[in-house]
Formats: sequence, C-alpha cells, structure tokens
Amino acid sequence: MSTTDTPQTTEQPPHKPKFTLPSALTVLAIVTIAVWLLAFLVPSGLYDRNDSGAPIQGTYHRVDSGQSLVDRLNDLFLAPVNGLYGIQDQKTGQVGPDLAGELYGSAGVFLFVLAIGAFITVVFATGALDRGIGRLAHRLRERGALLIAGIMVVFSVLGTVEGFAEETLGFYGLIVPLMLALGYDRMVAVGTIILGAGIGVLCSTVNPFATGVASSAADISLGDGIVLRFVMWVVLTAVTVAYVIRYARRVQRNPERSLTGFLPGDRDQDAASEAAEPELTGLHKAVLVTMGLVFAFMIFSVVPWASALTGDADARPYGFELGWSFPQLAALFLCAAVLIGLVARLGEPKLSSMIVQGAADFISPALVIVLARGVTVIMNNSKITDTVLHSIEGIVKGTSSGVFAIIVFVVNLPLAFLIPSTSGHATLAMPILAPLADFAGVSRAVVVTAWQAASGWMNLWVPTTAVTIGGVALAKVGYDKYLRFVWPLLALLFLMICGFVAFGAVFT
Repeated sequence: MSTTDTPQTTEQPPHKPKFTLPSALTVLAIVTIAVWLLAFLVPSGLYDRNDSGAPIQGTYHRVDSGQSLVDRLNDLFLAPVNGLYGIQDQKTGQVGPDLAGELYGSAGVFLFVLAIGAFITVVFATGALDRGIGRLAHRLRERGALLIAGIMVVFSVLGTVEGFAEETLGFYGLIVPLMLALGYDRMVAVGTIILGAGIGVLCSTVNPFATGVASSAADISLGDGIVLRFVMWVVLTAVTVAYVIRYARRVQRNPERSLTGFLPGDRDQDAASEAAEPELTGLHKAVLVTMGLVFAFMIFSVVPWASALTGDADARPYGFELGWSFPQLAALFLCAAVLIGLVARLGEPKLSSMIVQGAADFISPALVIVLARGVTVIMNNSKITDTVLHSIEGIVKGTSSGVFAIIVFVVNLPLAFLIPSTSGHATLAMPILAPLADFAGVSRAVVVTAWQAASGWMNLWVPTTAVTIGGVALAKVGYDKYLRFVWPLLALLFLMICGFVAFGAVFT
C-alpha cells in the first residue's frame, strides 16, 4: 500500500486558552476566603470611639475576639447575608449601624442599584436618549469642534450623574462616520466617546455606582464633598475636551499626522453627513426633560446645603434640606421608571418587563456590593479592622493632609486594576480608608473623591475594561495606538487630580 492510500493528518498543537482576569465576584470570593484565613493570624483589637462612632487616635488596645471556630465558620458562609441586613453580632442578631454605615446594612445600596438599573433600562427603551444624542450630532455635523465638545459634554454629564460607560458602545456606529465625514480620523471618535464618558465617571458628583457606594461605605452623605467634585468635573472635562479637539484639528489640517491612518472608504464619508436628522417627537422630549428633572431632584435631595454653602461641616441644616439616603433614592428611581414609562406610553406589559429586565441586568454589581460588604463583616466580627488601622496609623502620623490625600489616590490605582468592579472596590476599601482620614484630619469626602478619581483614571486606559477594549475594537483602532494617543492626557490628569485632592484635603 502506498502512502497516498492512507489519509494524511497533521496533528495540531493544543490551543492554549488566553488568560483572562477573573470576574469581580470571583476576585471578591477569593478575597473573602483570604481575609477569613488571615483573621486567625491577625490579633484582635479595638479603638475607643467618639460619640459619632469614629475611632479615637492613640486608643488602640488588644482584645479577645470572643469567637469560637464555629462562629468563624458561620462568619465565612453568612457574612454576605449578614452584611446585607447589617447584622453585627451573629449570636444575637444585633444590628450594628457602624458595621455598614447605616441601619439597613447594604440592603439600601443593593436596592438602589437595582432601581437605577430599572430606570436606565426604561429610559433606553423609549429611544429618547439615543435620538437626542443623534440629533445633537446631526445638527452640529458641519461644526466639527462644537460637535466634539457637545457630545463629550453630554457623555460627561451622564457619566458624572449615573456612571454612563458601557452604554456608549452603541454610539460608535453613529459617531465614527460623522467624524470621518468632517475630515477627522477614527481616533477622534474614540477619544470623543471613551474620554467624554470616562472623564465624567472619573469626576463623579452623584454617580450611584461610584460616589454613592463609596459614600455609603464611608458613612457620609452622597452630597458631602459635591462642591469639590463639581469644580473638578468642570475643569477636567474642559481640559479633556480641549485635548481631543486639538488632536482633531491637527489631523484635519494634516491627515499624515493621524495616529491611526485611514481605512479604505474612510475618506469618502459624505453620505454620513447627509443622513436624515433623527426625529425627536414630543414624547421623546418629554422623556428627556423628565429624566433631567429626576437627576436634578436627586442632587437636591442629597446635598447638605448648609455645610456646602457655608463651608462649615457642623452647620445647622436648612429647613429645605431633605437629607435623603439610599432607601429614599431607590424609591425615587423606581417611581421615576414608572413615570418615564407612562410619559413614553410604553404600555403596562413592556414597562413591567423593562423594569424587571433592568433590575436583572444590574444584579451583578448589586451582588458585588453584598459580597464586598461580607468581607467587612468578617473583619469586624473577628475584631481585626482596628488592628489593620493601627498597623498603618503610623504612616498617617506626621503626614500633611495634602500628602495623605495624594497617597490615597496613588494607593488605589493598583487596587482599581485588581478589583475591576467600581462598587466592589469602594465597598472593600472604604472601611479602612475612611477612618484613616479621621486620623489624618481629612474629610472623608476627600477620601471618596481621591478613591473614585483613581478608579476613573485607571478605567480610561486599562485593557480589562469592556468600555476601552470594546470601543477601540468597534472603531477599528489598535489598542497600542490608543495608548499612544491618550498617555499625555493621562499624565496631565494625574497631576491635576493630585492637585485637586490635596487642595480639598487642606481647605475642606
């Protein structure tokens, strides 16, 4: 038999799966087990507390945890549930407000995230937001710099108030052709979308998934520190918009200076600029106005106006201050979701399904919060939280408030990479960082600002975020070219953030 009679097969080497970072839930599960094991080795201890429950510097002392092995096993398996309900003592079921920042544990934040999910999903189901942005883009299509600025500011506003990020992936099909039609390259579209929304999230003012969760974990109001965050948002948004426009004009004047070059057909996009203007009906306008009013009312309801306007943290609240927290805000956004559905005439079947779908889509970040809060439960019940604080108390001693704020920002950069969930990162880090701020004589609101700036800065470029990797893929831009485009801005933002948090630590 000749060799040609036998089928020839070439044995292919086994395909090696690419390494991918685990999900936030997996990371936090590993952290939970690691902290539980460390609790056997770390000595228990406590600080004396003042009337507000904050630890008093220099009063740390060793204590017995009082936990048996059975108690510790209960902690491991029941910590997320106990964190949800705010149970501090496993044996008695006692609810401890100092455990989770408020009487409801993480339940208020958990329901708030689901309510926000329902609200956002209902808004998108109306098509009003998509059409509103599309109409803006069409009307400014012949005024390139104004178009870039307009889209970036809208995305930044949405980012700072509700964490608008993944939702931007749906706009590449609209914005890329428009930018090409104006003589720009694909990188301009990427910068407009990713940096527009990203700078808003970095400078979150009332973003529930960043500022909201971190403020709850730090045991402060969502409105605390909003003046500093607002000024920071205005300045950093202006700088980022100017950076993208500067690059866009350079490419328009000299296409050879494009970092991406042009694909076949990129220079022939006249059809995109002549596309019909998206129709914005009266219902769409009503939805957009209602959405704006809801977020405006949310900001009004959480801001401590007396302290914000006078600069005195102990100022007596004005009579019109609502002082709302997460349970009230959860109810607000659930009612707002129903109101939006009624205004848009979605009908009962579709409105109900959108509310359920929205809550389901946001169950992942909600569960991340619960799991991260469980880590805090384990540390508190084993009485090692104060021991960890004491171990780094010496670093705070003698450190100026401005330097301390910058250290908080820098320390959170690698944490933002290791813990991809903003909510999980906040819930995990704040129980340690917030009391440290008390030792350093720095407002906890500044720590929240420094933390969220670190998370937002990392998410502008790290390859583990769907917003960045998905965005450059949709725009057909190489990730390496995006890094080359964005690194000067990242360096500038880094320095400006350090300046802002240092200023906030010294003067607030």
